[in-house]
This record gives sequence, C-alpha cells and structure tokens, in this order.
Amino acid sequence: SRLGILIVRHLKRLERVILGYLEVSDGPEEEARLGILETLQCTIEHAWPRMPCRLPVLLKALLRLLWDVHTERGPTPEPVRAALLHRATQCLVLLDRCCQGRVKVLLEGVHGSCEENRVRECLRKVQES
Repeated sequence: SRLGILIVRHLKRLERVILGYLEVSDGPEEEARLGILETLQCTIEHAWPRMPCRLPVLLKALLRLLWDVHTERGPTPEPVRAALLHRATQCLVLLDRCCQGRVKVLLEGVHGSCEENRVRECLRKVQES
C-alpha cells in the first residue's frame, strides 16, 4: 500500500510469491492465504495498469483457489472457507475492472460448465459486477 504504483518494480517477484501462497493450504485458519489475497487485492488496486498482461496467470490461480477451497475436505472451518471464497471473488472483480471486462468474457464458458453451487455463486458475482 505504501509503495503505490511503485509496486510495479517488484511485480515479477511478487507475482511468484502470491502464486506460491495461493497454491498451498496453510492449516485450518488459512491465515497465509487470506493475507496473500489481501496483498493481491492491494496490488491490483495500485498496479492496475499492469494487470492486463498478468491476467492469464492470475485468473488461473484464482480459479484454482476457488476450486481447491470448495473441494478440500480438511479441518478448515466454514467461515474461513467463506472468507477465502469472498476475497478471491473480490480479486476477480478487481481484475475484471482493470482488464475492461475480459475476465467476464473468459468466465462465460466456465460458469456454464461448472456444476458446483458455491463456485458458480462466486463466478456469478463476478459476472454481475
């Protein structure tokens, strides 16, 4: 947040860190994943001019996170799962705004073929934003 637009100097390294944290569950409270989603949201807000070129990688990682959170049957409490899904959805909405609606276009096929209600609900929120 302090760096503002200057975060673009570190985007390549930061992207690798964000992707690494999103891929791995860190226990029932998911503090690292929740924190990295907040970091991603702040990064998107400040470095929005550079997000269109990062869209394919970030979109794939966020969709994988949605699916993983929905399908993982670990000791993670329901409120934590809901928070993860909500923050990931927020990041998708921000990405869509930065990329002039390209996320919505890319998600059209996914939304139609997805049968899981919680994931569909997240995708619907992005489509309606």
